[in-house]
Formats: sequence, C-alpha cells, structure tokens
Amino acid sequence: MGKQNDDITTSSGDFKLVGFSNFVQSNPQSDLFPIRRFHRIEFWCTDATNNSCRFSWGLGMPVVAKSDLSTGNATHASYLCRSGDLCFLFTAPYSPFVATSNGLDPSSMASLPSFSYSACVAFAAKHGLAVQVIAIDRPVFPPVVFDGAATIAEVHLYRHVVLRHVSYKTMASDRDNSSPNSWFLPWFELTDEVSSFPLDFGIQTLNHTPGNVLELGPAISYVKRFTGFHEFAKFTEEDVRTDESRLNLVVLAKNDETILLPLNETVFGTKRKTQIQTYLEHDGPGMRNRSSVGGFEFIPPPPPMYYRNLKGRAGDELGILVDRGDEGTLLQIFTKPVGDRATLILEIIQRLGCMLKDDHGKLYQKGMCGGFGKGNFSELFKSLEEYGKMLDARRVGGPASV
Repeated sequence: MGKQNDDITTSSGDFKLVGFSNFVQSNPQSDLFPIRRFHRIEFWCTDATNNSCRFSWGLGMPVVAKSDLSTGNATHASYLCRSGDLCFLFTAPYSPFVATSNGLDPSSMASLPSFSYSACVAFAAKHGLAVQVIAIDRPVFPPVVFDGAATIAEVHLYRHVVLRHVSYKTMASDRDNSSPNSWFLPWFELTDEVSSFPLDFGIQTLNHTPGNVLELGPAISYVKRFTGFHEFAKFTEEDVRTDESRLNLVVLAKNDETILLPLNETVFGTKRKTQIQTYLEHDGPGMRNRSSVGGFEFIPPPPPMYYRNLKGRAGDELGILVDRGDEGTLLQIFTKPVGDRATLILEIIQRLGCMLKDDHGKLYQKGMCGGFGKGNFSELFKSLEEYGKMLDARRVGGPASV
C-alpha cells in the first residue's frame, strides 16, 4: 500500500483497486436476489427516547411508530423516525428486571426477533450511539416469519454491523399505512406525533451507507459473494488525499444503482491519522443548522476558490458541495459527528435532473443521477481533517479556563 500511482493491489491478492481515472464502470446485472429499497437504519443506544427526538427535530423526521412499555414491550424501547421512505429506528434496552419482576420472560416480549439485552448493552458500551442494522426490503426470503406478516433474516455485513433482510406478505402497492404491521414491523404502534408535531424538511430516502473496514479487499469480496452487487466506483489514495492523510474507497451497488454500499480503508504511514483510523479507534476493533435547538451542525464550508471553480454559482451561501455529471447535478452537505464519539456523520444530498417515465407515465429519478460526488471527496476529506486538527488542539490544550 502507499504506492504513488493510480493502480494498487491489496493484500487479498485477487482484488485490484484502481483509481477513479482508470476505473471502467460496467453493470453486469449480477444481483443474487431482488431488492426494492433500504428498509431502515437501526441504531442501538442507551436512550432511545432522547436520540429519536433529537434526530426527529434535526432532520424533520417525525416519530411515527413505537414499541415500548406503553405497547406491552418490557424488553426494549424502540422509536421509529420516518420521512418519505427513509426510516431510522432507535432501540435501547430496558432492565430485564422490569419483566422478570412481573413473572414475564423478557425475550418473549421483544418486538425485534433478534434483539438481545446483553448484546445491546455490550454494543452500546463499546460503540456508543452507532448503527447496528442496515435493513433492506426484499420481495422474498424464507428464514423466519414474524407474526405472520413479515419475514426476517440477518447476515453479517462488516465488523459489528448486520444486514437484515425484510419481506412482506403483501405487495408494496397494497400495504395499509394505517398500521406499521404492513409497512414496518408487527408489534409496533402508531404515535400521535405526526398530527400533533408535524415536521418535514423534504428528506425522502436513504442513498448509501458507508462503512469503515481494516482491509478493503476481503470486505469487498465477502459482500459481493452473497449479494452479487457490482463495483460502481473506485477511488485510491491519489483521488482522496491531503498532504497529511489518505484513504481508499470502493462503492458497491445493486442492479439499478439505487442502493449503494461504500467501503473505506485507511492508508497507513501518513503524517496524521485519517478519519477512518479515528473512527475505528472510537468504534472498537463505519437544510440549515438547528444545533442551537438540538439539531446538527454542518462541517465548515470549502474555501471560496472551490465555488469560483464551479461552472455556475450554486451552494456557496450555505456551504453546499456541488458535483455535476453528464446527466445531472449532485448537491452534498455533511454534519459534524452527531454523538459523543466521532463514529457517525450524516450526509444530506439532493440529485437534480435525470427524470424518466415508467411504463405508466409516472416520473421517477434515475439511480445515481449526478454521480457519487468524486469531485467533492478531496474537499470533504480536507474539511474533516481540519475538524480533527481542531479537536486535537483542544485535547492538547486541555479545558478552557474561566
């Protein structure tokens, strides 16, 4: 690793990582099973109530469904934030004594079939607020039928993250939105928040879920084997670098390129740690600001020269990154780490252009319109590095005196 060229072979031997300029994109239509969309991102934490409220307010995603003591679940509290097709689920464990003191079996009351009290407590202690599940909505998958309404199975994805497969007995067009049983999971109940506290910032769906790994080659080979996903983009250290740190990146995609799984790998031997190294250390061996009222802060904007080099003015007032492809435009902005540890960053994007009509004349947007933001990676990488330098300086200087 660390060669100063655009062609790198990783330690896995059969995996070749080439840079953006040498990568020839192809789509072999190789999915091993059909996938409609991301079903949800599930966060495990120690306080589902406050975390769900913060994300709800900061992202304009009302808490629309719940499973907790009020619904008869004495095992865990789970609250679902939803905007468009995007679903964030926050889950925290109750003490097992809540159930056992009343003569009940805690495991029999969980609304998530694979939930484990001990695993959730250990996960939260090790990772803090972090993603435990990436779920995808599949038409068919046999393993476990949940309450006669949904079929669920899980496989290991990378590190501590699992990929959960969800399918329903009814087609998406026939689902009844009046009950979470048909569009989310059984044993969840609707909340009153949608009508009493409406929020909508226009967020519609989940585009991609980046993951940080120790070795890129084996991770990519493993995920491709059980999904059939193809390589959508590759970036080497020559594409994503500063004078002090670098990384490698591969993006995997399903057939229509509407579900993306980017995987990042640090390049060692540089002057300072990359954001990937910092993430792995903290995580264990992946609009406008509303921070003053419990929302999220965005990373500092790029320098003025970035916008002067763009073709046409866009985004400079809000610090939004802009990338343009042959067919459309991609707008991007990133939050600072949203928890106590530097392990979770949110990216908010908008794709402009590439509108097509389906067989029924309904408009839809082509997957990956405007590209993946290759032109913005360096600016993002620099901004995150500067943010890391600021944190380093504060750690060295100690608490400010008053």
